[in-house]
Formats: sequence, C-alpha cells, structure tokens
Amino acid sequence: MALDQNAVGTVPWAIKGELILNCNCTVFCPCVVSLGKHAPTEGYCQAWSGIRIDEGHYGDEDISGLNVGLLLEIPGLMSRGNWKAAAYIDERASDAAYEGLVNIFSGAARGTTGLFKVLVSEFLGAERAPVIFETEGKARRLMVGKAIQGEIVPVAGKDPDQEIVVTNTEYWMGPDITVATATKGRVRAFGRVWDFDGRSAEICQIDWHGPR
Repeated sequence: MALDQNAVGTVPWAIKGELILNCNCTVFCPCVVSLGKHAPTEGYCQAWSGIRIDEGHYGDEDISGLNVGLLLEIPGLMSRGNWKAAAYIDERASDAAYEGLVNIFSGAARGTTGLFKVLVSEFLGAERAPVIFETEGKARRLMVGKAIQGEIVPVAGKDPDQEIVVTNTEYWMGPDITVATATKGRVRAFGRVWDFDGRSAEICQIDWHGPR
C-alpha cells in the first residue's frame, strides 16, 4: 500500500543499526570534529555510505533487516550545503518500506536525517537494488550491484583488541566514530567514477529517529 505523501514529515520513524562511510579524504575526515566548519582534505567531498538497519520502522511499516546505500557529493564546506545525493534502497523492501526509506534519506521525513532536506540541493534519485552489507571479522563490506563495491577496516591501534574511536562528538551520524580506512572503495554510478582505496573511512553505530 502506498503511503500518504501528505503525511510526510509527520510520520514517526526510527532506525538502529550501523553505518559505514568511505570518502576521498586522504586522512581521517575533518568533518567529524569540525562539524563541517573545516573543509575536507581535498577541498571537496565525494563519498559512498552503507546503512544496515537492525531495527527500524516508518510509521507502522517494519524496515528492520533492510540495507541502504548512499552516494554523496559535497563541493566544499559540509555546512554550506549544495550537496548532491542518491540512494539505493534494498530490493527486498516492500513498496511502503521503499517510500518510507526514500523519505528518510531525502530528508523529507525530518528528524536526524532532516538536514539532507536543507543541505542537499540536488537529489539525483533513488532506486531499488541488491544492497548487501556484510561483516567479516572487523571488515565491513557494501555491495550495490556494479554501482558501489566497498570494504573498510578499522585503523589498527597500539592495543590490537581496541579500535581507535573518536568519542563524545556532536557529529550528526552519532557521537562515537570508529576511525577506519578503505581496502576497496569503488563507485560507478550516476556518471561518477571514483576509487577511494586507502582513503578515509568511518564506522558508526546509529540510533536515528524522527520527525523530531
């Protein structure tokens, strides 16, 4: 059943799970600590991201167990907006779950991801795809057909059993960000051809909700 689009922005939603991200920054992304006031290391940001939804709902629709892939392009300071974004929604999603996830990741559903509505000037689109999010040991992988092929691993610290974590931040994704790097970061989508092997990556446990 299709959702009532007149209700978008008022529907209660929540997502708990894990987010991974790989961008073109040569070292750990400065946006985490500067909250977008410091430019990316290359002066602009290109990134792919994967979200594993362990528990979630959009209104009465259960979205638990689904995955989402994102493409992000930011021309300068994150806080200045003018972003471009695209979303790949798990092909297993029902029609209602698909619409709900598009509303969440376009920012229309407000709440935690509502900043997308403000910062994204061009939403390139959303489409169904086989979105696979895998964890093997400490490695995380995101595979979205031929569009995104990524794998990231935590950066090793002095104690090999402890990950390097930037904690207690005000970053929009979540307060605790694990420092990681990409062992594979390939994007072939929407006319973009990116390869970010060895570049900055992040792992974050997410607890998002809306519309407030």
